Amino acid sequence: MPGKKIHTGDWQGLSEEEAALQLRRFGKNFIEQKSARRILHVIGEIVLEPMFILLSIACLLYFILGENSEGFMMVAAICFVTAISLYQESKSIKAIEALRQYTEPGITVIREGVEKSILTQDLVPGDLVVLSEGHKIPADATVLESNDLSVDESILTGESLPLEKDSSVESSALFQGTTINSGKCIARVRATGYQTELAKLGKTVGSYQPSKTLLQLQVGSFVRRLAYFGILAFIIILVVNYFKTDSFTQSLLFGLTLAMAAIPEEIPVAFSSFMALGAFHMSRVGIITRQPQTIENLGAVSVICLDKTGTITENKMVVNNIYDAETNQLFEPEKQGLQNTRVLHYALLASESQPFDSMEKAIAEAWQQYGGENYYQRPPMIYEYPLEGRPPMMTHVYQFPGSIMATAKGAVERILRVSRLPEAIAQKVLVRVKDLAEKGYRVLGVASAIHQDEEFPLQQDEFNWKFEGLLSLYDPPRRNSREVLKQMYEAGIRIKLLTGDYPETARNIAAQVEIPTGDDFLTGEQVLNMEIGELREKVKNTNLFARMFPEAKLKVIMALKANGEIVGMSGDGVNDGPALKAADIGIAMGKKGTDLARQASDLVLTDDNLQKVTDAILQGRKIYSNLKKAIRYIISIHIPIILTAALPVLFGWRYPNIFTPIHVIFLELIMGPTCSIFFEREPVEENIMHRPPRSRHSRLFVKNELFISILQGLVITAGVMLLYYFFMNNGQSLEKTRMVVFTTLVFSNIFLTFVNRSFTENIGKTIFYKNNLAPWILLISAVFLACLHLLPFFRSLFGLDTLTAGEFFLTVLVAIVSTLWFEVYKTIRKNN
Repeated sequence: MPGKKIHTGDWQGLSEEEAALQLRRFGKNFIEQKSARRILHVIGEIVLEPMFILLSIACLLYFILGENSEGFMMVAAICFVTAISLYQESKSIKAIEALRQYTEPGITVIREGVEKSILTQDLVPGDLVVLSEGHKIPADATVLESNDLSVDESILTGESLPLEKDSSVESSALFQGTTINSGKCIARVRATGYQTELAKLGKTVGSYQPSKTLLQLQVGSFVRRLAYFGILAFIIILVVNYFKTDSFTQSLLFGLTLAMAAIPEEIPVAFSSFMALGAFHMSRVGIITRQPQTIENLGAVSVICLDKTGTITENKMVVNNIYDAETNQLFEPEKQGLQNTRVLHYALLASESQPFDSMEKAIAEAWQQYGGENYYQRPPMIYEYPLEGRPPMMTHVYQFPGSIMATAKGAVERILRVSRLPEAIAQKVLVRVKDLAEKGYRVLGVASAIHQDEEFPLQQDEFNWKFEGLLSLYDPPRRNSREVLKQMYEAGIRIKLLTGDYPETARNIAAQVEIPTGDDFLTGEQVLNMEIGELREKVKNTNLFARMFPEAKLKVIMALKANGEIVGMSGDGVNDGPALKAADIGIAMGKKGTDLARQASDLVLTDDNLQKVTDAILQGRKIYSNLKKAIRYIISIHIPIILTAALPVLFGWRYPNIFTPIHVIFLELIMGPTCSIFFEREPVEENIMHRPPRSRHSRLFVKNELFISILQGLVITAGVMLLYYFFMNNGQSLEKTRMVVFTTLVFSNIFLTFVNRSFTENIGKTIFYKNNLAPWILLISAVFLACLHLLPFFRSLFGLDTLTAGEFFLTVLVAIVSTLWFEVYKTIRKNN
């Protein structure tokens, strides 16, 4: 395919005024997602929620019974519940929308002769875009200049093979949503938004809706079981009350009271809030999660497969050795200077004229430093063969005065093979390659060929190649790599190194960052030739995978997943795409990673800092831990409300129905924000990164955890029922007994919130946890209690009576004993 140098400075593009005019005329370059949540959708969902339906029925029953004040109270409660739900949903929607803004890809355009980066949604018809390997094409466009350009159009056509593109009329069309497979180009945008071919076909980029995760399924199943229990309890209370009172309406009202107490509607709200807000908070520190549900897997990652270049290393390569096969000399340019530029010059000619690969950039920089010629003074390129094959190589063909010369660079094994060197000489070269690789250097072979035929061969291997020499490049480990990997090991996470380098190079780098490899390693060829059963056994103990190809990386990931591991995979190149997509957590580098890698990944690190991987795992574990605290809190506090509403009816007590729907709903209003907002803000516990990751198939709660939460609820129930029974049988009125029960539950809720901040550390330590909502929880609860105890209007609305100081402090004491026993248990357990 003909090649051409691309100089972006030769183009002017639109002016900013023209771009602004086009933006007003054609609108933003995006397609509205049909699944986007709007306020009306949210309201519709709230109206269909079981709690809203129960409240509406209770409200209607109050008005039927002529209890208008209670009816209006329920109307106010419905409005309040709806407002809270709208607030929580809007926060989640805003968090997800902000996350979408963070993940919105940028694009390089030429405006007024200057390259600049803009959001793809700000692209307009007439803009000049600069695209290269791995970029997802953001709009329909026409190629103006290209170099080695091929495009994957499978999203539109289903064709798996990439198509070659250039500026000719028949091959110049680029379409939104397709991907640059190789090369580089400048293209003029001709259609955006709804005018693109992708939009006309009714397709949208990024509209994929992931299936429900394991945690979502577990939470859904858990909530359904509690809901079934609530329905059964509702029927029992309805029937028992009806036989005792012979009033169906009153019995239905009290049955609804229990149903409202039993339905744990806070759990789904807490789940969505934790995931959306957690993803948003992470995005603000440079960790972009493309789907909020990704966080579920983050804290459970058990194996991380790291690509060497750009992840463990700096991705800043330097040419540090040049071997000239003709003179059999090895040069270190930095120490000795460059006595012969021939090998470096051939490597330069075999590279792109505008390099975007780190190795080619290093070759160009070395040539500018040592070559003594202007970088762009090279002969006309008349043909090129893209990087391909296994192992890969690439070829450029030039018209020199009086001759045509092909130059190639690539994997040494391939270059030696096509050069057809005698076996003895090839072995000597491989020994030299091994020596360089053992020092941690990446080694490339370089070849040249004089071509005399009129036609070019179909395959680049078929030139009459002459082996010219070797280039070794060094890419040092990142300064923090060793410390970051140490943190991962301490968190119980195993690390696998997957690289295209020689085993010796990879082993050298692994030793520098303290990845234990031993003598074991697998190559890409070995991986592809293995049966999956054998590979599953091998990957358990093998930490080094060298000379890897995209298919081999993918096969390793699948083998690890088949072993039950939750796998994280880092990468930044087009060839990492399949493995990133297959991993449970694909991690792409945001700065130097290709668009394809970012699109295939679940997590994007904006500054390419490996430390962010550990930070992301920490945040994932924190969010999962806090979600479990919230759910355990919900279970514990619902039990006393349910049993207090049910047991007196079943036991035939004097005051069988201490609660009405009004009391239950206001208890719910106190509890809901506590679990979904307070616990989401809880700081990470100290030892969370010294625990092993949870299993892929582990349940939401182990039996002991659920037992503790149920026990907490039962102890609170015992305290509340004791006071209930005592006041009821000592001549106190229903209103005073209700005030005692209600006050005890509110105080128990406050104390339980602070007790459940940790299930291992006692309150002497957790009191110092920084959570800016802690004072607000105390203040709101105090104001609510003050209104009930000090304002006659509120007491009348809730059907309550005043308490003496002694009675009030008795409720506080019972609440303390009913909740803080767990602090004694934690202290004893920790000391033992």
